[in-house]
Amino acid sequence: MRALLVEELAPDYGGCVLKEIETPQPRPGEVQIKVRAAAVNFPDLLQTRGEYQHKPALPFIPGLEIAGEVSALGEGVDKFQIGDPVVGGARIGGFAEYAVTPAAGLRRKPDSLSFSQAAGYSTAYLTAYVSLVRRAAVEPGEWVLVHGAAGGVGLAAVDLAKHLGCKVIAASASDEKLAVIEAEYRPDAVVNVTGGFREKVKEITGGRGADVIYDPVGGDVFDESIRCIAFNGRILSIGFTSGRQPVLPVNIALIKGFSVMGVRAGEYGRQFPEKGRENSAAVWAMADQMKPRVYREYALADWRGAFDSLADRKVIGKTIVRPDL
Repeated sequence: MRALLVEELAPDYGGCVLKEIETPQPRPGEVQIKVRAAAVNFPDLLQTRGEYQHKPALPFIPGLEIAGEVSALGEGVDKFQIGDPVVGGARIGGFAEYAVTPAAGLRRKPDSLSFSQAAGYSTAYLTAYVSLVRRAAVEPGEWVLVHGAAGGVGLAAVDLAKHLGCKVIAASASDEKLAVIEAEYRPDAVVNVTGGFREKVKEITGGRGADVIYDPVGGDVFDESIRCIAFNGRILSIGFTSGRQPVLPVNIALIKGFSVMGVRAGEYGRQFPEKGRENSAAVWAMADQMKPRVYREYALADWRGAFDSLADRKVIGKTIVRPDL
């Protein structure tokens, strides 16, 4: 099969190579999947450089999220049949024509989602759900400011927050991206963060500030967010796509009475397994009501273009690699 291998850790994907390798076979309890779509996430890019917390042994195939059809069953697997459309994570990564993963981590693909939509759904919407529901406990009518609103996890937060009855401010540095978000997701307001956003957010919220701020960006965005958070508000720290981890002046948190909450949806589920199962069930139960957006589908041979679309901040939604193209 064709697969993208990371043979050494290097900048600019210098250790990645597309080559023919032996097709992996499922072990007991596992399923082999013919990959129809694999989502590209920032952790995939970081793993090629050895900068992500999970560091697979070299060589490895990246690609954490997949959707496809069951093509072989390991011993003891009886919950699926050959040809079933499924979605889940991959033990042997998704940027390949075939992947292998434990059957317990798979679920049947909802009919309402295409393979590409399904591949990009779970991580983004689970992150949004754990952030807004489990950590921030948002209430209908609260103002939610979503930074990086055009990215996968940002757009999922916009979509979910609207579904939960919140008033949503979608924030981005691109008017073009904001126009797409406004047309397709109908947030209550949009804000271009270029040149500052503190006063704009205050004006939109009647001087109060945002009750919840969803921040996958960090850096300067976090620094200014603490200036437009409402009293008793919650800032959700999702990641640092800006490249800089901010430092919180605790005197401001003391005066304004806000909380900063770190969010790692996967780790939340590992720490609280029962809640983790509930989270996943809740996210997939609402799949028919959500609008996961596919930015673009790339052939496996054009994996570099797919990776660059994230690195260059071009995406509005999720970038997908399609090994069947």
